Amino acid sequence: MTNPSVLPQDLSGWLARLEGSPGPGIELGLERVSAVRQRMNLQLPGLVITVAGTNGKGSTCAMLESILLAAGYRVGLFTSPHLVDFNERARVNGEIATDDQLLPHFAAVEKARGEERLTYFEFTTLAICSWFASQPLDVVILEVGLGGRLDAVNIFDTDCAVVTSIDIDHADWLGDTREAIALEKAHIFRAGKPAICADPAPPESLLKHAQQLGADLWRFGKDFNYAGDRQQWNYGGRQRRRNALAYPALRGANQLLNAAGALAALEALEPQLAVPQQAVRQGLLQASLPGRFQIVPGQPTLILDVAHNPHAAAVLAENLDNMGFFPYTYAVFGMLADKDVNAVVQRLGDRIDHWYCAGLHGPRALSGEQLAEKVRAAGAPNDPPEASVLAYPNPVSALAAVREHATDNDRIVVFGSFLTVAEVLSHGVLYAQPKG
Repeated sequence: MTNPSVLPQDLSGWLARLEGSPGPGIELGLERVSAVRQRMNLQLPGLVITVAGTNGKGSTCAMLESILLAAGYRVGLFTSPHLVDFNERARVNGEIATDDQLLPHFAAVEKARGEERLTYFEFTTLAICSWFASQPLDVVILEVGLGGRLDAVNIFDTDCAVVTSIDIDHADWLGDTREAIALEKAHIFRAGKPAICADPAPPESLLKHAQQLGADLWRFGKDFNYAGDRQQWNYGGRQRRRNALAYPALRGANQLLNAAGALAALEALEPQLAVPQQAVRQGLLQASLPGRFQIVPGQPTLILDVAHNPHAAAVLAENLDNMGFFPYTYAVFGMLADKDVNAVVQRLGDRIDHWYCAGLHGPRALSGEQLAEKVRAAGAPNDPPEASVLAYPNPVSALAAVREHATDNDRIVVFGSFLTVAEVLSHGVLYAQPKG
């Protein structure tokens, strides 16, 4: 990383500096970031909840934050990646950080790092956590970026760890089996501390690591569970039951599983973190998270979903099935080259009638033409071929093309990557919203 005598004076300058740095891109390991944290004497305030998982961790974090705020606690939330603005990664008491709030902490990391190379994620994680440390917080919620064991947030000891789903993603970094990936995620567990596993079928490697470590493992289906009907649902834990709960505001087939994991974490932290029933109800109803089966009002129906791996695609397919009948479903689809396009397309099956394949930006990106070839190879319908699988340079142009063909009774699904949804959102909801 360069070290000019004049530091950036605004956040965009800092981010451009980090993005253009010759330092490591993705380089897993805790030695560098731990050394800088030690020099900063950086300690997080209050209780710490760390959340990892292949899918569902963002939703779990959003529900935890919303419930705790409804209960009157002061809460810091760190998430990644962002969709439109970097500042989305840092919130205190539900408010997104301003540039002015973050700037001193970027400078503090730069001063402390000396000659230490830091990745973009490591540097920004330290800066955001430095901001948290300056606030009078009761709880800090940390979302793991990649894996768990060697992710930068794992330099902080957690009071409660949550692992949501476990599936194959980032195989080049984490391994190509559920056993290998689960072990990476299990390393956010701490001895003697609650370790919540919301995956209904956890790999043996996670269970064994928790046992060897001496973590207090809470398993879905054994230590906590949920049941519900069309109107309401109930949570049951080791000692705590929460009945007659409204369904979470976050849409999707897996959101009750994520909500149950969040409530198990809160139960495990009692009595340090007492949460009344009304706060749970209110928090679940108010939790929001852009890009997670987000339905934009208007006609035709527009759905934004960051699903980018086979497990998430299967959940998206189930969510689409639960929506009722639409004459045609159009996909604005953009994926990165290191993702399993074939499996994602196959999980969606015949639910997509027309694929509008969009190119993305960056070294890992696929062009629209490359993605369209992969979609056809995966067995997507191609009758008639000129209408079913088409290529566009970016998601915005693909969505504009869809709007010319879709009727008010059809639906449009924008998915495949955070980058795909982000590009649509960055042009504003008015642009994202089709005619109607």
